[in-house]
Amino acid sequence: MKRKYSDYFHQKERSDRRHLVIRLHFFFFAVFAIFTVIIIRLAIVQFAEAPMLAVQEANLNVKHIPLPPSRGTIYSRDEVKLAYSTPVQSLYMTLLKDYSQKTGADNRPEAVKLAADIAAAFKKYGDPKAEHPSADQVLKAMDLDFKISGGYVPRRLKVGLTEKEIAYFMEHKGDFPGIDVVEESIRHYHPDSIAVQTVGYVKKFKGASYSLDKYEKLRDGGAGDPALQYIDTEDVGYDGLEYQYQDVLRGRNGYKTVSINQQNMADAITDIVASERGYNIHLNIDTKLQLKTQQAIMDQLHWLHTHPVSGQTHPSAKTGYAVAMEVETGKVVAMASMPDYDPNTLEGWDLENYQNGTITPFSSGRSGHNLESVVLLGSTIKPLSVLVGLKEGLFTTSTPYQDRGITYFGKNNSASVRNASGHVYGYLRSPAEAIRHSSNVFMVDMISKKLYRKYHSQGIEIWDKHMKEFGLGVSTGVDLPKEYLGTLEYKDKKETVLSRLVYSSWGQQGKYTTLQLAQYTTMLANRGKRLAPQLVSRITDDQGKLIREFKPEVLNEAKFKKSYWDEVIRGMATKVSAFDDFPYDFARKTGTSTQDIYKNGKRVQTDNGVFIAFAPRKNPKLAVAVVIPEGGYGAQSAAPVARKIFDAYDMEYGLDGVPKKGH
Repeated sequence: MKRKYSDYFHQKERSDRRHLVIRLHFFFFAVFAIFTVIIIRLAIVQFAEAPMLAVQEANLNVKHIPLPPSRGTIYSRDEVKLAYSTPVQSLYMTLLKDYSQKTGADNRPEAVKLAADIAAAFKKYGDPKAEHPSADQVLKAMDLDFKISGGYVPRRLKVGLTEKEIAYFMEHKGDFPGIDVVEESIRHYHPDSIAVQTVGYVKKFKGASYSLDKYEKLRDGGAGDPALQYIDTEDVGYDGLEYQYQDVLRGRNGYKTVSINQQNMADAITDIVASERGYNIHLNIDTKLQLKTQQAIMDQLHWLHTHPVSGQTHPSAKTGYAVAMEVETGKVVAMASMPDYDPNTLEGWDLENYQNGTITPFSSGRSGHNLESVVLLGSTIKPLSVLVGLKEGLFTTSTPYQDRGITYFGKNNSASVRNASGHVYGYLRSPAEAIRHSSNVFMVDMISKKLYRKYHSQGIEIWDKHMKEFGLGVSTGVDLPKEYLGTLEYKDKKETVLSRLVYSSWGQQGKYTTLQLAQYTTMLANRGKRLAPQLVSRITDDQGKLIREFKPEVLNEAKFKKSYWDEVIRGMATKVSAFDDFPYDFARKTGTSTQDIYKNGKRVQTDNGVFIAFAPRKNPKLAVAVVIPEGGYGAQSAAPVARKIFDAYDMEYGLDGVPKKGH
């Protein structure tokens, strides 16, 4: 019994010893593994991550302060500067000490003396005829309490230094810690206000960043590349091509590298990188054509105020819009929204009221009854209406029609449509004659009613498809911001499908921009190619080197039989007195869109003048669209403007390919 107990004790002792050895081995292995991981990690940190960590550490103590670049120039087709920048030298100060009332009050007297010395230098070496910042104004610009900018951000003290001021401050940099002379630029526009709504304008980045999404995300230094970071005082595109091509025109800013201390103040400037000037953009807009177009609109508005059209003057016609496009390329040679403005004096104006009325409903002016610049097309839609009828097999090119001046539709024929002024055209031998006479009742009887009988409730979708194929109701593809796509009143389900088709067929159910109308006219001229309106021809650098060239862009193509095109274009022959002595055969269509207004508390109707044309009829070179809200019949209000545009183009480029200037 005793021996058994002894054996048990020895066995247990041996077992405990084995477990202890195992635990010791595991412990030493674990310690070895941990130290191995630590050593490997230290090696990785030292040899692999050290450079990256060094950069991160440096970045904690270094800031890149952007210096704005010089903005590129916008040239016209004839190489006239429409928007350009001139260099100016500005004085900046980077605070190298804390001068704030809270934590740097002891240094404040030094800042006050600096401000006084700087103001004295301005007075002594500045332009003797100009006013100069006072010591108090300089002190305010220094922003010692960081109300505007952080401690390390340079403060602009003065713009437009004289050569004497530059020489003085550069020579005495040691007397003015943190002083820098920086080249900036001032944006200028052509004094004749050439195509200003198309060119656009600039605004300070700080203001623009609170109103435009494009700049909002850059407000807090969102760009990782210091050459792309913006500063509050630099100019940025706010509308038009200035906005659309902001990244091209701006270039790349320079920057200075500033070391920052624990108080977020600048210790020293360690490096300066020069800025890169922005690229230049060259437009297809010709200054002579553009000025002739602008003047033609203003002259015509004055004429409408003083000469009767259809028995009355039109004093409410206060705005006008015109676009001229080359038929083969889509190049926009003139784009006018009148009245315009002088972008050189825009500071403080309500900029949102100064928009391009050829692409938006809101222009820099308003008609007498506050009508938008986007109007119903009136009879200018009729060539397309006939194309739709031919394509859908509703009639042929030789189908005759008896025009009785009125037609009825709807339940129990309760609604009716008449021709303008109640005209009865009688026997029309073909659809071309219906276009030439501008027969409303033909469009109703032969197109809208038949389209409804063929497609019933789907008729609107079919109509919409054809309209959009010709660019009406979709983007034109123009490289401008804020483009309006149109008001498709035929989509309003409050009316019956038949009623919407009836009024659509003669131009009373869709409001479109003048640019959309010009693109549609270009499609009629080139027989189906929808070309993107091309405002910019090329981009170059400051040495004239080509960076990018813009080629014609076909957005889509409408396929119709040649006989259909021939028939429609043959019908575009309405008599227009403004073209009585025009030396070319040309295709045209007048339009008068009727719109409700309120006058003396009563709802009455007013007429908007619309006109489209291309010339010559064979081998067309130029397509033109003109809109005069509240101008009366298009033949008298809008057509004379188009005539002057064609004459100006013929003079400079030749509608037959031979320029007439110098002949």
